[in-house]
Amino acid sequence: MTPREVGLGLQGDKPLEAYPHLGTIAEEGGFDVISVFNDLLFRPAIVPLLLLAQATERVRLGPAALNPFTLHPVEIAGQIAALDSLSRGRAYLGLVRGAWLESVGVGGARSVTALAEAVEVVRRLLAGDRSGYPGEHFRLAPGQALAYEVLRPRVPLLIGAWGERTAAFAGAAADELKLGGSANPAMIPVMRGRLGSDRVRIVVGAVTVVDEDGAAARRLARTEAALYFPVVAGLDPTLELPPDVVEEVRTLVNAGDRRAAGELIPDDVLDRLAFSGTPEQVARQAEALYEAGADRVEFGTPQGLTTERGIRLISERVLPRLRQKRGS
Repeated sequence: MTPREVGLGLQGDKPLEAYPHLGTIAEEGGFDVISVFNDLLFRPAIVPLLLLAQATERVRLGPAALNPFTLHPVEIAGQIAALDSLSRGRAYLGLVRGAWLESVGVGGARSVTALAEAVEVVRRLLAGDRSGYPGEHFRLAPGQALAYEVLRPRVPLLIGAWGERTAAFAGAAADELKLGGSANPAMIPVMRGRLGSDRVRIVVGAVTVVDEDGAAARRLARTEAALYFPVVAGLDPTLELPPDVVEEVRTLVNAGDRRAAGELIPDDVLDRLAFSGTPEQVARQAEALYEAGADRVEFGTPQGLTTERGIRLISERVLPRLRQKRGS
């Protein structure tokens, strides 16, 4: 891994044939990592990832992120082993406790303990450990093992987290922590403190819309970020918000009017929720995150007014500025 990486975050809503094409553009354009989101009711991330593995040679690839409450850790181990094999050792595994799962009847105790047990099950299966695992939430009987050869006994682990307990777990167990839905430099020192470790790398990713027409990019970014704003507003202690704006945005989002919801987000808050505007504006936002201590900035969906156009603009106009700053 380079000291400062640049990532691309793709959603699972595109035609399948689009992923190899976008992956080739991103790799040739200089991205270091391509993630595929595994958001609820979108296409499972493993499908685009396997296509990307076949279309690329260099970039690291992984889901951002799976959760063990809709996909059992045994299946997670199998998926990541397949991705690692097909990509010839370029896979990483992203895990998270998950959001919005109550809407499909997955509630109850989605605890950090369960997440930690899921990590342990995956690690034992990849390592060929047949001793069993007597977890409270997830178990392996002695003798249980994957029935095929895996490429690597361990893949890098990313944990998606905002909260103190999950971040502390990431500090002890993970290689990277992902702060999703944020472009806020003020959160980097907060998360570093919650990690309790200088070893774990911090990844920051958010909605991205870049275009030469900066105003149009920001309008679309407002609409896209409105979905996440009510969640992030309750997690980011550094945000100062007008009274009642969070509930007003939430009400409009729930009513299906994300455009009107986005219009309520103040300009300065939008800059902490999303990368948006001209290439120069987006480059400045990313550089502020690196200066605050981020190890990777991930430009998330939809990237631009169209995805391909956005990826090309980031590659051609944003990444060169960031490379100049990082001296590479």
